[in-house]
Order: sequence, then C-alpha cells, then structure tokens
Amino acid sequence: MDEKKITLYGAKGSGSVAVEAAMTLTGVPYELVDVSMDSPEELVAGVGPVNPMKQVPALLLPSGELMTESAAMLIGLADLHPEARMAPAPADPGRAQFLRWMIYIPASIYSLYWIRDVPSRLAADKDAESVLLERTADRIADCWKVMDEQVSPGLYILGDEMTVLDLYVTVVSRWGPRRRRFYEVAPKMAEVVRRVDADPRLARFWAERYPFEDGWEG
Repeated sequence: MDEKKITLYGAKGSGSVAVEAAMTLTGVPYELVDVSMDSPEELVAGVGPVNPMKQVPALLLPSGELMTESAAMLIGLADLHPEARMAPAPADPGRAQFLRWMIYIPASIYSLYWIRDVPSRLAADKDAESVLLERTADRIADCWKVMDEQVSPGLYILGDEMTVLDLYVTVVSRWGPRRRRFYEVAPKMAEVVRRVDADPRLARFWAERYPFEDGWEG
C-alpha cells in the first residue's frame, strides 16, 4: 500500500479527529481535506462528492476505494500497523473486548448525533426538539455509564497501553452532554481521557484539530 496517497476528509472537532490522532501517533502519512461543518451546505459541498452519506470522516485508499465509518478506519489502521501497538492482535485475549467496545461506541452513542446535530430531522417543532435533545443526552450518559461499569482500566481502558479505543472515547466524550457529565457517569474512563488529553505527543495536534477552549468541558 502506498500510504502517501491516503486522503482523509475530516473536520475539526468531528469523528475524523480520532482517526487523525491515530495517524499522528502511528506516523502514517496522509493528506487531509479539511471540510467545513459551519453549515449543512458546506458539509455537503466538501464531502458529498466522495461520500454518498455526506458525512465525515471519509477515507480514500490508494486504490481509489472509499472507506467510511470511523471505527472501521481505526481498527484497520491499528491492524495495518501492529508495530504501533494501538490494538490487541487478533490472537490476543484482549481482542474480543477491544472489538466489542469499538463497535459499541458507534452503535450505541455516535449514531445519536445524527439526531442531536439537527433535531428537526425527527422533531415536529421546537418543543419536540428540546425533548429529543434531553432524552438523547440521557441515553448517551447512560451508555457511557454502562461501559464504565464493565471495563477495568489500567493507565488506559484495556490496560497499560494506549489503543485506538482510548482515542475514540476521548474524542466522542467531548460531544454533548460533554465532559462534565461524562466524568460523573464514567469515573474510571474519566481518568483515561484526561491522560489522553494531556499526552505530550498530541499537544500540538489537539491545539490544531480540537482545541481546549474556555468552557469545553461543559
């Protein structure tokens, strides 16, 4: 694979940030197409020509093949670069739980942001939108709580080595209902994401792609 031809369509603060962080840590060269999410029209214009779902991230492989879904990208990236030790190997006893939680996040949590980002997609009026936002926030918090109760972190979620799962949780936990509530419902993982936030290898990256601005924790 000629990795110099990997092209990632992403946006600041979006799900692409976890993929970008993983590429930063593994040293995988890629070209970033920075898509604006300031309006639905700009998002569609930026990523629509390559991704029929009109979402970021979208990854164009050297073959020209399209890859979507951030979890798939993260797992694939980790497996292609075992030397980076960003995921348990296929035969590793920890592989099952790694895969479980990597899929749990988009299936149970990430998917709810399709509703939260534009609640009018499902809500008939502003009152209904408020109900949707409140209930989806509660659902997200509950899902984090369920996960936290079932993991036994070391320095990181699966032990003492960082994996792409830690990057995924660190990014997604910054979205609504945001970190303060995440810290409350997921105290074990709270320590992990704070550690990833503070990783010196990612300091410049966070500043550029997902800055810790005033009030960012909620």
